[in-house]
Amino acid sequence: MRIAIFEDEYVHHFYPMVRLRAVFELRLGIQLLWEKCARHFKGYPIDFFARDILKEVIKENYPENRVNEVVSANYLFINARFVGSFSFYERLKSVKEFSYFSQGGELAAAYIPAQWIQSLAFDEDGLLVFPDHAEAAFVEISLTEGRMLHYLWDLISSNGEEIINDFKYSPGQGFCRGNLMEGSWLINEQEIYIGSGATLYPGCVIDASQGPVYIDDEATILPHSFIQGPCYIGNKSLIKAGAKIYGNTSIGPICKVGGEVEGSIIHSYTNKQHDGFLGHSYLGQWVNLGADTNNSDLKNNYGQIRSYANNEEIETGLRFLGLMLADHSKSGINTMFNTGTVGGIFCNVYGANFPPKKIPDFSWGGSEGMVTYEIDKALATARVVMQRRNVQLTQAMENLIRYWYRQLIQD
Repeated sequence: MRIAIFEDEYVHHFYPMVRLRAVFELRLGIQLLWEKCARHFKGYPIDFFARDILKEVIKENYPENRVNEVVSANYLFINARFVGSFSFYERLKSVKEFSYFSQGGELAAAYIPAQWIQSLAFDEDGLLVFPDHAEAAFVEISLTEGRMLHYLWDLISSNGEEIINDFKYSPGQGFCRGNLMEGSWLINEQEIYIGSGATLYPGCVIDASQGPVYIDDEATILPHSFIQGPCYIGNKSLIKAGAKIYGNTSIGPICKVGGEVEGSIIHSYTNKQHDGFLGHSYLGQWVNLGADTNNSDLKNNYGQIRSYANNEEIETGLRFLGLMLADHSKSGINTMFNTGTVGGIFCNVYGANFPPKKIPDFSWGGSEGMVTYEIDKALATARVVMQRRNVQLTQAMENLIRYWYRQLIQD
C-alpha cells in the first residue's frame, strides 16, 4: 500500500501562505503537516499530490517521493488539511475495501484498491478528482478521530494542542542532550526535551508547567530569556537575550527571534530579532521584521476578528488573531499591523500608521499607499537573503515566483 498526501479545492483558503509551498508543508505544532501524518506510516512509500504549479519545486524538496504520479498499487489517500488521532490512523491501516472517510461532507481520507486507481482524474489546477463509485463505502469521521483545517488561522488557534500531541513522539521526554549552563532553570523538567548540541545560557528559564517545551538540535537560548510551554524551538534557531516566548508558539528551524512572542507559528528561516510584539500570528519563510514591529491581536472592543482568505473577508470567530505574513516579506522599524492582517509574498511594509489589513503580493509601501515591487529587484534581494543561510534560489522556485508576479499584474 502507498500513502498519498494530497491538496484539495480548499487550498485557496490558505493563500498567500501556500503560494510557494503545498498545504501539507505548513507547520503545525512541532512538525509540518505531512510529517505529522507520515510518522504513523513508517515503512510505507509516501507520495505527494499538489497543484501543478508546485510540482517542480516539490520534486526538488523531496527527490525520493513521487509527485502527482499514480502507479498501479493500493492507495491510502490522506487530505493535507486533515489532522487525525493516533487511533484513526491505526484504523486506516486495516482498511482493505474501497472506502471514503469524510467529515461534514469533506473528504479526509480514501482507500482505493489498485483495480480502481485509474479512475482518478485531475482538475485544471492539477488537483485530484476522486471517482464517485457505487462500490465505495462512505464513512463519517467523528471529531474525536480528527478534524479538518479550513483556514490559516485554524493552525494558529490549535497550535498549542498540537505541540502537546507532537511532544508524545519526542525522542525522550525530560531528556537533555545539549549544553545546559549553570544558572539556567528548568521548570517541570520531565516535560522538557533538549536536543543534541543545543545550548542554554545562564539566566534563561524554560517553564513547562503549562505544557511541554521541545528545544531541537543545535538551538541556542541566550541569557535572561523566558520560554513557556507548550512551545517548540526549531533546529539551529537562536532565541535572543531577554526574549519572552509565551505558550502555544512554534519557531521552526534556523530562525532568530527576540522580543515578545505569544501563540504564534514562525515557519523557518525567518527573523524577528528585535523588541516588539508578535501575537497569534503566522510568519512564512524568509520573513524579516524590523525593530519594534508590533501587531495587534485583540480588538479594543474585544469583538470577534474579521480577516481575509483568498481575497474574501471572513468572520474568523476568534477574539485573538494577529498577523499572517507570507514568504520573503519584510517590515521596517516601528511598523504596526492591525488584528487579522494578511500580507502576501515579497511585501515590503513600512511607515507610520497601520497599513491595510489585506496587503497584496509584491507590495511596497504602507498606510500612505503601495506600489508593486519590481520582480527583478525582488528576486535579487531574495538571492542575497538566502545565500546568507547557504541556500540557493533554484530555477524552479524562481519560475514559481515569476508565475505569481504575472498573476498579480494580469489582474
